[in-house]
Amino acid sequence: MTEKMDRRVRKTKAQLREGLARLMQKKSIKEISVKELVDEVDINRSTFYLHYTDIYQMLQKIEEDAMQNITEVMKKYPIDPDNSDSVLQFIVQFFSIMDNDRDLCLALLGPHGDMAFVEQIENLLAETFLKRLPEKLPKNDPNIKYPYAFILNGCVGLIRTWLSCPVKESPDQVARLTYHLIENTIQGYLNMKK
Repeated sequence: MTEKMDRRVRKTKAQLREGLARLMQKKSIKEISVKELVDEVDINRSTFYLHYTDIYQMLQKIEEDAMQNITEVMKKYPIDPDNSDSVLQFIVQFFSIMDNDRDLCLALLGPHGDMAFVEQIENLLAETFLKRLPEKLPKNDPNIKYPYAFILNGCVGLIRTWLSCPVKESPDQVARLTYHLIENTIQGYLNMKK
């Protein structure tokens, strides 16, 4: 019986997430009411309140789950700066997470998304990924913040473009493109410093 109940709970939460993603692509979270969300997914308000206290708590839970997924990928695919395969594997897995929940990620990263969440992802990537990747870059370079910012913002922009594009490239294809763009940026910066 609990398995059937768990399946129903998962299905209801998935419906709510999908509905919230659709609504967030049109308007900000501040403009979305519980009534509007439950009407969007055709469930009762009481069902919503069985799982969440309000829209903000629901969004917070979704963001926490997303960060947990990204953190698990980072643990499972640690980055070794001397092994380009490890970097590429991490990027592929990161894009796979985004691909699995494409509409929701697009909503979170889009114009009506949560900028604090975007910043949280940027900080996590900067701390875990960018800091380990360029062992080749001089650590005492006061201008190193510029290629870091360029790479980070470029990656977020690339993710947004990929998620919103009607032609769906695979996570592997986009990960390889991202990896090469990062490598080219680093190499271009190093060449400029010579």
